[in-house]
Amino acid sequence: MSSKLDDLLTHIGTGAWSYLHTVTLAYSFSLPAYQALAGAFIAPKLEFSCQHADLRGASLTGGRLGDSALTNVTGGSQCFYAEHNSSTGTVEERKCTAWDFDNSTFTSTVTSEFGLVCGREYLRAMYTSMYMFGIFFGAPANGFLADKYGRKPLVVLGGLAYVVVAVLSAWLPNLSAILMARFVLGVVHPLVTNSGYILAIEVSEPRLRTALGITLYLPWALGAMALGGLAYLLRDWRVLQLAMSVIGLVMFPALWFMEESPRWLMVAGNHERSLKVLKKAAKWNKVSLPPQNELLALMKEELPPSKSDTSARDIKAILKSSLMSGLILFRTPKLRLITTVMYWDYLVLAMVYYGLSLSGGNLSSDPFVYMVLSGLMEVPAYTLAFPVVYRFGRRGPTVLCCLLCGLALFVLAAVPADYSWLIVTMALLGKMAITVAFQIAILYSSELFPTEVRSRGLGTCFMLSRIGSISSPFITDFLGSLISWAPSVVFGAASLAMGLATMALPETLGMALPDTVADLEERGRSDSKRSFLPSFLKKSKQEGN
Repeated sequence: MSSKLDDLLTHIGTGAWSYLHTVTLAYSFSLPAYQALAGAFIAPKLEFSCQHADLRGASLTGGRLGDSALTNVTGGSQCFYAEHNSSTGTVEERKCTAWDFDNSTFTSTVTSEFGLVCGREYLRAMYTSMYMFGIFFGAPANGFLADKYGRKPLVVLGGLAYVVVAVLSAWLPNLSAILMARFVLGVVHPLVTNSGYILAIEVSEPRLRTALGITLYLPWALGAMALGGLAYLLRDWRVLQLAMSVIGLVMFPALWFMEESPRWLMVAGNHERSLKVLKKAAKWNKVSLPPQNELLALMKEELPPSKSDTSARDIKAILKSSLMSGLILFRTPKLRLITTVMYWDYLVLAMVYYGLSLSGGNLSSDPFVYMVLSGLMEVPAYTLAFPVVYRFGRRGPTVLCCLLCGLALFVLAAVPADYSWLIVTMALLGKMAITVAFQIAILYSSELFPTEVRSRGLGTCFMLSRIGSISSPFITDFLGSLISWAPSVVFGAASLAMGLATMALPETLGMALPDTVADLEERGRSDSKRSFLPSFLKKSKQEGN
């Protein structure tokens, strides 16, 4: 099944106009990696001791302690101290209110500056979770806004807001303001990544769409590696926050030259502007377009029926339309299957990915090396995924990666603590497998959801993924402190369950992007049956015939 819009983009080809969008958007994808993974260095778990010197002379019962002895309570806890009062001969337990932190690795962190220990440890996990919590709200809003107002405005405004808030975060004076800034960054995150990804896919030449969809997030891996290097060089959290934020200024000039997605403009019914963008693209790419009347006829033919009626409606009709737009992802059988499975997949992918990414302090003695290696393992995940999905499709490799990740994590749970090298190896193998699955899922879902609801579908998928990423720090910190192997088992079991669920989805290799929900549902029964077979099975069957 072919799309006339895809044929038109094929005619325009790849040139300067395409490179401008691809390079700019790819660079923008590296920026959120710094902020999303920064918790490993800005709010790490630190060794600490009760600051006895500040406690001498403190009041016990209104009088001075004089030469009272200050010692730790049993068990070596640094959250309480045993205080011996020589005048009464009694020993009383007091809660420690000041601590000396181990500064051998970091000179300054949010953990040490705001005392996130002794009942306040959960705030360390909140530093990361607040960012993910913001994405939880920002992702669906981004999907609605991108479908309604277009991709470019959100990318430009989102990029500006993201850099400004990130830079200001380096000077915030209290923890509440820092956590609020983290939430705002999370809200803006999808405007940069989700809308940018969709824009890049929709302006790309169809023959390059698979490669682009897989490699677009390669800068994320490079950003993770650069974060490990920056954190090693800059041990003060405020200096690190500023350094990893100002690099976003580089992309600002290119944002002004980007154009809106002509595909979205066509579907939205804005034919004149779409034609203008296509003419500019053709000029920059040095190709000629068909006559203007043919292009306008094509656009009107591709316009979905739901967009053709722009007459004024009353309040009741508008509210009903808004409600239906929210439920549209579950309205038809095929779209309902795609939505349900993708929601589960994204939740698991984010939970396992961030659980492994932020576990450097638990799995390795050197968090800087672990972060660099973790990012390095993502490079083959992004680059090797392309030939895999090009040859074998989307569904089969996704299932296989989930099985490999689950197996690696179950082995990790059984490895004795003395074998640190094997622990790190299994963690990194699991990280690479889940990263491949994540990348394929982003491409896969962008091909499964039709243009009419693509931003909404991807936006809500990323919203569900935030439930997984929000829970990751708490699973690793709190569940892991109770049972050391429990996080690996939870992540491994979830990966296996995801692989089984993904088997219910159709294959999209070689299929044109659906532009409307009706287009998705009207695809021939024979095409649907064939699409459920992994591509390597289809090719084998064809060769056998």
